Amino acid sequence: MTVLVTGGAGYIGSHMVWQLVDAGEAVVVLDNLATGFRWAIAPEAIFVNGDVGDEALIARLIGEHGIDAIIHFAGSIVVPESVADPLAYYLNNTVRSRSLIAAAVKGGVRAFIFSSTAAVYGTPGLAPVAETAALKPESPYGRSKMMTEMMLADAGAAHGLRYAALRYFNVAGADPKGRTGQSTKGATHLIKIACEAALGKRAEVTVYGTDYPTPDGTGVRDYIHVSDLVGAHAEALGYLRGGGASLVANCGYGRGYSVLEVIETVKRVSGRPLNVRLGPRRAGDAASVVASPALIMSKLGWKPALDDLGGIVESALAWEAALGRRNQRD
Repeated sequence: MTVLVTGGAGYIGSHMVWQLVDAGEAVVVLDNLATGFRWAIAPEAIFVNGDVGDEALIARLIGEHGIDAIIHFAGSIVVPESVADPLAYYLNNTVRSRSLIAAAVKGGVRAFIFSSTAAVYGTPGLAPVAETAALKPESPYGRSKMMTEMMLADAGAAHGLRYAALRYFNVAGADPKGRTGQSTKGATHLIKIACEAALGKRAEVTVYGTDYPTPDGTGVRDYIHVSDLVGAHAEALGYLRGGGASLVANCGYGRGYSVLEVIETVKRVSGRPLNVRLGPRRAGDAASVVASPALIMSKLGWKPALDDLGGIVESALAWEAALGRRNQRD
């Protein structure tokens, strides 16, 4: 049995590949390296430079490597960018996912795990959101992911494809062993940005919106450590391989932190000041998005091990410093 990981050279995908390799799984990584890094992939994995929308390539990989499961991370993820260029997001996130799903069905893949997002909920309110909440995405990014979830549901009903659509909240942190982390230049993740600013790689941190209906007026998010997130995928993989029914589940901790709270945590952990600029709201951003993780905990037995904002920031800072040393060598 072999797992195909799409987008396995990216931030979350590379962590998944390391986790699978650590568990003794055979892994094939498919990535076009548009935003990922070849060096981030565990050397034990087989790397293929290609596109997830190439059905013929996917069919060949399934046949040659005996792929029984696909974990699909490849896609575009920046909400404001999706508002500015929606058709590119529908192409990359929806159309190409359709091709991947079609190849999986034709190839008899047993399990399909999809990287979805809390953006499918839109603005759910200040309380933790459960999977039963209405889907009201407010950006092309969220809608592109919702459409893929719908395709998976239909493919499951028509063809028996069993899948897990995992709705991520805000992913942060880095591999505790220091093997990979968030490495994308110009990344829009708040913790990444704040850590770069703490290490002098950015001049400032911009707070987008200070008039939200939250305790301090800034956006509130549920930050999940990337290692806990890929652990949830591993649990989903075992569940589906064991015959479990398809499911949709949130991946978060059930507790939110505001933008200003995150900035203060980065200041405290790094011991350095940050230049903070207050700016207007960004298109497509919700006031507060916090997960209810009850379903994934009860259904898959998932238990987070790294639920601590200070620890998440500490790992992100350590990776950012290591990345700086790597870039100096390169």
